[in-house]
Amino acid sequence: MADECFRHPRLAAVYDPLDPDRRDLDPYLRMAADTGARRVLDIGCGTGAFALLLAARGTDVVGVDPAEASLEVARGKPGGERVRWIHGDATALPPLAADLATMTGNVAQEITGPEDWQRTLRGIRAALRPGGRLMFETRIPARRAWEQWNREATYGVTEIAGVGAVESWVDLLDVNGPLVTFRWTYVFAADGQTLTSDSTLRFRERQEIEAELAAQGYVVEDIRDAPDRPGREFVFLARRPESVR
Repeated sequence: MADECFRHPRLAAVYDPLDPDRRDLDPYLRMAADTGARRVLDIGCGTGAFALLLAARGTDVVGVDPAEASLEVARGKPGGERVRWIHGDATALPPLAADLATMTGNVAQEITGPEDWQRTLRGIRAALRPGGRLMFETRIPARRAWEQWNREATYGVTEIAGVGAVESWVDLLDVNGPLVTFRWTYVFAADGQTLTSDSTLRFRERQEIEAELAAQGYVVEDIRDAPDRPGREFVFLARRPESVR
């Protein structure tokens, strides 16, 4: 199930204004272009930022997300009609023969259960054409990113047109092995409403991801440093083989 910040209509509507700088997507646009992909499956597309950037370049894009409120925001954006939006997840996709599947914004880490992760990888593989690729990012556990997930480091007030001021911050709730749970809090000055959204991410080691990709029938082509966050994230590029040997 999607987190409340994606499912709640009021929070989905302010998701983009609260995080307007999406230059983090630029390297993925370049990598998508490098693969020559003409049809892209954007998994966990949220409010559609990456899918719409791809579509604006003439790419045939399918965006899938379990949060209907986020998809409503995506559909209403300029160019939203260029993308095929699917309410759901990667475990039950129609035949797509995609050239490339992507999970940006640490979507892969939000799939926390081992069986759910395996089912997701299988579902993506089935949606790719033979030779199609999967590209996703994941934070490096050793960098312990969660140590900065506190109110002091994240508090901010954002003025949003038509909404007013919104306070937001994050609090770390729990670290249990590879699972890290945290809570975002949002306060709307216009009426004083306070909303919260709890999230749990799974921090996987590089070797764990490589082994799982191989087990699900992928060939790992490359493991890169995230261009905009060097030393903090891995970017995996894996391929569905042309044929089964």
